[in-house]
Amino acid sequence: MHLFGLTGGIASGKSVVAGRLRDRGLPVLDADALAREVVALGTDGLAAVVAAFGKEVLTPAGDLDRKRVADIVFRDAGARAKLNAITHPRIGALTATRTQELAARGEPLVCYEAALIVENGLADMFRPLVVVSAPEALQIARAIARDGATEAEARARVSAQMPLASKAAVADVVLENTGTLAELLARTDAMLDRICALLKIDPSRYPPRP
Repeated sequence: MHLFGLTGGIASGKSVVAGRLRDRGLPVLDADALAREVVALGTDGLAAVVAAFGKEVLTPAGDLDRKRVADIVFRDAGARAKLNAITHPRIGALTATRTQELAARGEPLVCYEAALIVENGLADMFRPLVVVSAPEALQIARAIARDGATEAEARARVSAQMPLASKAAVADVVLENTGTLAELLARTDAMLDRICALLKIDPSRYPPRP
């Protein structure tokens, strides 16, 4: 089984690309979903986050208040590093488990979708690496429209991440998302077909959807 990477930045369109791959029947391991699992109610991951940041990061129901945590870590690199030290090893272990399950199922190709592949020095583990890119001004506008963030909040979140140009520089495939949704979906289809050809996997396993 081959695992390739998909990354991008806030409001770059990475999730749209991942959704298209799923629509075509390709398994996608979503690092953000795995991150939610490792800090779910009752986990040792959640206990570690509370020990590091205090009970104020919990909702009244006892779950992790992800917005509260995001507000803390996007403004403080030290806090972000502390959170990553808790979550990343747990996400890695859960990723390995899910990968083994997919391999046992006979899947020849899996996409690993994560925002921090390049930042964490993992690009060469997930070749070919696909980067979804968009100009910073467009990321900010999309984040405001999508999340209801203020311009200052959107700028802070974009600035907290590695510039997309730096990620694109180490990518094998760059999907520019500056046009319409249809154009991005078409580029995604072409990318998957290209990866299948590279790895000698029959693309008919992943038929296009309307």
